[in-house]
Amino acid sequence: MAHFVLEYSDNIDAETLALQALFAGLHQAAADTGLFPFKGIRSRAYACHDYRMADGNPRHMFVHLTVLLGAGRSMAEREQAAKAFFAVLSGHFDACFAQRGVALSFEMKELEPVLKYNRNNIQDYL
Repeated sequence: MAHFVLEYSDNIDAETLALQALFAGLHQAAADTGLFPFKGIRSRAYACHDYRMADGNPRHMFVHLTVLLGAGRSMAEREQAAKAFFAVLSGHFDACFAQRGVALSFEMKELEPVLKYNRNNIQDYL
């Protein structure tokens, strides 16, 4: 399980945001680590409509990526994956830093073992 949850300010145009390209890069980075079953890699994004950044300049933008992981990977493995994911995220928005105020952030959370149920047939369609 690697779930990518992206929150972003709604003042980022669709071409810059390029969600499908970003998600493809993150999914590939997750697969390349060898740590995550491909069928369990998912991405979703949420635009934030109500926010204020620093001095209130409406050109400032933010992007925050949370990665949720199932338990069971070592700290070294998680750190390797985190660096790869942040490199994809950062590279995706590099050009924005030359044009406007940008707050880019990332966090990885390992979920504690909990009662969890899911049903998945994605492997049948890969």
